[in-house]
Amino acid sequence: MDLLSKYGDQLIDAFWTTVQLTVFSAIGALILGTILAGMRVSPVPVARAVGTVYVGIFRNTPLTLIIIFCLFGLSQTLGISLAPQSSPTFLVDNNFRLAVLGLSVYTAAFVCESLRSGINTVNVGQAEAGRSLGLTFGQNLRLIVLPQAFRAVIAPLGSVLIALTKNSTIASVIGVSEASLLMKTMIENEAQIFVIGGIFALGFVILTLPTGLLFGWLSTRFEVSR
Repeated sequence: MDLLSKYGDQLIDAFWTTVQLTVFSAIGALILGTILAGMRVSPVPVARAVGTVYVGIFRNTPLTLIIIFCLFGLSQTLGISLAPQSSPTFLVDNNFRLAVLGLSVYTAAFVCESLRSGINTVNVGQAEAGRSLGLTFGQNLRLIVLPQAFRAVIAPLGSVLIALTKNSTIASVIGVSEASLLMKTMIENEAQIFVIGGIFALGFVILTLPTGLLFGWLSTRFEVSR
């Protein structure tokens, strides 16, 4: 109880930062992953090649390296800033957005593969029917294939989101004040490592367990009949 009273406000802020990292990164990963999935099944060879190379690179690159590259490669070497440099909170905002960028481009590869597996479950005859009606590839994908693909992979996408929540702890390597960075600080300052570990483990269970239950229910509710 002493730890909770001493660090209560910091715990709330740290886990709120974790939630924000997860939500913003999930949005970015979903958008980019959907585009990549479309490229992976595109009739254009160059688009398929680009999508395949992207997924191959980012699925096999450690997330820590991607996050560090965003800070040292994009921000410090190339001078790309994602926040106004005149802002008094420039470093905090810039590092947070760089972390979101890194998490998004990494997770997008897994979203892409989940969606591609969902696309492969859609009956080929439905896509052919769309083409017979004069729909372009993009229209066919957007109106016929993707809605069914999303319904087929709700549960896998939930697993990707849960993994993203846990992967957000990597943002601490560039100084983002999320949960794992606070845990490190508390362990260094307090001689109660098991209690501190239990507090943060419980915090992540509270964040991820409802997500798993929600996506499990959605998967059952919107399951595609075969």
